[in-house]
Amino acid sequence: MSVAANIASIQERIIAAARRAGRRPEEIALMAVSKTQPPERIGEAYAAGQRLFGENRVQEFAAKNNALQDLHAAEWHMIGHLQTNKAAKTAELFRAVDSVDSLKLAEKLDAAARKLSRKLDVLVEINVGGEEAKSGAAPDSQGLEELLLAAPRLEGMVFRGLMTVPPFSDHAQDARPYFRKLRELRDAIAARKLSGIAMEQLSMGMSHDFEVAIEEGSTCVRVGTAIFGERTKA
Repeated sequence: MSVAANIASIQERIIAAARRAGRRPEEIALMAVSKTQPPERIGEAYAAGQRLFGENRVQEFAAKNNALQDLHAAEWHMIGHLQTNKAAKTAELFRAVDSVDSLKLAEKLDAAARKLSRKLDVLVEINVGGEEAKSGAAPDSQGLEELLLAAPRLEGMVFRGLMTVPPFSDHAQDARPYFRKLRELRDAIAARKLSGIAMEQLSMGMSHDFEVAIEEGSTCVRVGTAIFGERTKA
């Protein structure tokens, strides 16, 4: 199927999953994960009405950014693991960073955003599965607490919520307890009413499990393969 047909199909599935959960479909954003995709394919998604895009690598996006300048209404989010030495370029290229996992990274992004007189929307990435190979703050870590408490002084950033990538499984239902754990963590943080912290967003769910994520409260699903097809290896 075409990119446009894939997007339409996913939107129908989002609506169905939201209704099963007693939620309003308009509460859930579809992010097209466009990493490794050429500008032409991204343009197809844009022509089909897609406006929210996620990229994983700063250098890759910088290389194709000029070819995407005509997509005026597109909103670009950095969703991959980010090294602190890429903070300045990230603040320049992206409206939001959905993978902040340490105070050190947050401070670098904050300084870069303020230098540009910008405010970055950010999500805190949580490693819900405790996987050593994955980035993200541990749910009960001192590092997460330090990051949350630092929010008021990070004036170049707006903390919007949490993001996670659960342990991979071929069975979508296996991700449910991890999605639920993230929602419960979000609710617990929100209940503290910390200064500078908003917890309205939950970015969770990908091509193979986004319907389960919606049932567990996701407000943004990150879909790549189901929109663009299998990725070219980069």
